[in-house]
Amino acid sequence: MDFYRVQDKIISWQRVEKTLRKALLMRSRGFSQQDVATRLGIDRTLISRVEGIGELRKGQSVACLGFPILNKEEITEILQKEGVDFIMLMSERERLDFVEQRSGKELINEIMDLTARVRGYEVVICIGSDERLRMLEGMLDGQVIGLEIGESPLTEDKWVDPQEIRKIMKSIKAAR
Repeated sequence: MDFYRVQDKIISWQRVEKTLRKALLMRSRGFSQQDVATRLGIDRTLISRVEGIGELRKGQSVACLGFPILNKEEITEILQKEGVDFIMLMSERERLDFVEQRSGKELINEIMDLTARVRGYEVVICIGSDERLRMLEGMLDGQVIGLEIGESPLTEDKWVDPQEIRKIMKSIKAAR
């Protein structure tokens, strides 16, 4: 255990860390800063400052859906580094497997679940064919940013320009 002497006090780092973890967990579950402060017996401004120190991204929640993508690992890595909350990119083979490995009922239920989940994001980046982009724009709430990679139907993986993804992320951040 780490202890620190500060003037006439002995401070336990373990206790500080445990309290901060509990505070952030409560905040992530929807408690207000004041509720957390009251329950843990700490100052509300401390919670605000801790959140500021650890903040990686501020603003809109972002999701990205796309297929069929040739360089999906590269694009996924960029999106992860940019703090995108939900990423679902597939190659053509993965898309076909997704459809073929489910019964009709399972497929409908999974697509409905995914749609409901993605509708909760404020910004959704969609990568796909012209027809798929039109469909997704009609189904989703919030702001949809489309990146067309070809005319429908796409039957083979398409390369997505990483610079285009970076530009889109830059514009999203600028809008915050």
